[in-house]
Amino acid sequence: MKRIFPAIIATVLLGSFASLSQSAVFELRTYTTNEGKLDNLNARFRDHTVRLFKKHGIESVGYWVPTDEKKSKNTLIYVIRHESREAAKASWRAFGSDPAWKNGNADEDDVFELRIYKAAPGKLGKLDARFHDHTIRLFDKYGMKSVAYWHPTDEPQSSDTLIYIIKHDSREAAGKSWKAFLADADWKKAAQASGVGRLAEAPDSIYMKATDYSAIR
Repeated sequence: MKRIFPAIIATVLLGSFASLSQSAVFELRTYTTNEGKLDNLNARFRDHTVRLFKKHGIESVGYWVPTDEKKSKNTLIYVIRHESREAAKASWRAFGSDPAWKNGNADEDDVFELRIYKAAPGKLGKLDARFHDHTIRLFDKYGMKSVAYWHPTDEPQSSDTLIYIIKHDSREAAGKSWKAFLADADWKKAAQASGVGRLAEAPDSIYMKATDYSAIR
């Protein structure tokens, strides 16, 4: 597989995409594959590359296969968007060094973590506030992706329980992220202010792998 044309960077055209930042740039990339490998290339983009683009701030605009008989068997053309030329460089650098990309495998190592907190009596609102004001931002800082946060609908759990799921790039990455998170000065300060030991019991934690029919993978 090779690119048949060099990547082309273009700035937003006057009058087009009017709602977008004028610093935004678009990148046109065209690939030609070895004989019989276009389906493999499409599968790699579908199953891995597009997800990694999004992870590293590269926005997918569109992906196309030419209608010409010969090119329809070996050519993929796509356009992606970056916030700026500088952002494009940073995104490609991060993309190229991502272990999921280097390993040719974006999903097999991914793990999800289910955590269930039981707040001290009357403290669920304070626990929510700590997540809203501090924890989620720090999760993001240390590579832990928030999937969703819930309260049960039934009593008594509705008044004292917080359930959430976060995503890690791997089990090893999870350990490193938690270590960095717990050592963070902002976290220590927020935990001390909210009374980390008095606000909730230590959470139950379950690491999980997504099934092949899960909408969230």
